[in-house]
Amino acid sequence: MAPLAVDISYCVVNTNGREFLRACLAAIEATHPVGVEREILVLDNASTDGSAAAVRTFGGDVELIERERPTGKAENDSLLMERAKGTFCLLLNEDSELRPGTTAVLLAALENDPGAGAATPQLLDANGAPYPCAWRFPGVGTALAGALFLHRWTTVQSTGRQTRRVDWAQSSALMVRREAAAQIGFMDPDFFVYYDECDFAKRLAKAGRHELFVPAAAAVHHNQLSNDLADGLPRIVEFHRNRDLYMRKHHGRVAALAVRVLTAWSYAARALAASVIPGQPAEIYRAHARQALFPARGAGIRDRAEAG
Repeated sequence: MAPLAVDISYCVVNTNGREFLRACLAAIEATHPVGVEREILVLDNASTDGSAAAVRTFGGDVELIERERPTGKAENDSLLMERAKGTFCLLLNEDSELRPGTTAVLLAALENDPGAGAATPQLLDANGAPYPCAWRFPGVGTALAGALFLHRWTTVQSTGRQTRRVDWAQSSALMVRREAAAQIGFMDPDFFVYYDECDFAKRLAKAGRHELFVPAAAAVHHNQLSNDLADGLPRIVEFHRNRDLYMRKHHGRVAALAVRVLTAWSYAARALAASVIPGQPAEIYRAHARQALFPARGAGIRDRAEAG
């Protein structure tokens, strides 16, 4: 007998997020639509907190893939999509929790729009408040808007109450048409983390596919980024390094340099304002300004992972 066709492959990447991962898997179980064939794939990214053991004790139909060393988000998402049997892959971070109805709504959006390569729900913070999760593609124009502090009105696309086309969306809870992803070779492993999903969307667009923002769907993303510079600096380094990689890859070195200068200016202005406003992370803004201008300096998340 031929195996049942799989409609959705849940693809979860976890790095030392055991308790978040448990909540993520529980949300999948609680919200999966009736009558839709599924599989659940969890890639544990060389965690040291017992995450893999937690998956084994979770039960159900979860397939566990264990990395022996930490690997980048793009490479991990690609491996999951390559392994997946589903028509659609719902990419999830371990700290993402699907809200009721979300999977069904995203599935319907992609089935109703054959030209769409991916669809994102509205992402919510830990308090349930919506935050920006889809944007225009980066470029000199968007960097100029940021330097003039107009980015919230000119760059953010995750707005409104109707499903709409967007340039690119965060991959914390992104449903991808697997055929479209395979067509462009999945995600580029040169992006260890940050801008991997932006590059993915750009290559989808070049292949004639677009992405959707679906506000009727929602997922909580417990974004656990630290305001402690000692903990957060590798992420700041990785963020700006990969933004610069994206710019050089898709727009060339001159445009990349312009974006570096404009971005550094915007963070420097924030740092100046934060120095006189109580409670604002002026030191974090200064670190962003320095790194935006000189993205090659410092040690990022990739460097830390490769050093062991």
